[in-house]
Formats: sequence, structure tokens, C-alpha cells
Amino acid sequence: MHEASTALARELGRLVRDRRIDLGLSQAEVAERCGMKQPQISRFEAGGTIPTLPLLGRLADALGADLTISLTSHDKAA
Repeated sequence: MHEASTALARELGRLVRDRRIDLGLSQAEVAERCGMKQPQISRFEAGGTIPTLPLLGRLADALGADLTISLTSHDKAA
């Protein structure tokens, strides 16, 4: 994975893990809700995979959340 992709994967994994924990759900429960297996959720939360947009949508649904994607300028002055 490219360095920026790796950082993004870790951040996405952290967001999913934090939301799952806030909801009191196990990895197995989230996996069942979005049609995955528990080891896949574990790998995702660890930042080990780059998800597709459909998968992100399924994860958001499983976690009762809205998926929001944005672009932010590299130029801090803009």
C-alpha cells in the first residue's frame, strides 16, 4: 500500500472501531450486519485493507451512521 493509502486505511479502521465500541457491538455483530466475517472486520479495523465505496456504505449502515466523503485542500491558506 502507498503511504497515504496506509494512513487513510488506519484512520478509517479507527473510525469504524470507535463507532462499534460506542454502540457496544462486537466485531462479529458488525460483520453479520454487513455480510462479512469477523476476521475481515478485525483486519479492516487494524487498517489492513483498503475498502471499496460499497463496503464503506455497508459498514456505515451496519453502524447506524451516514457515510460522508469530502476533499480537503492541501493548501492550508485556502
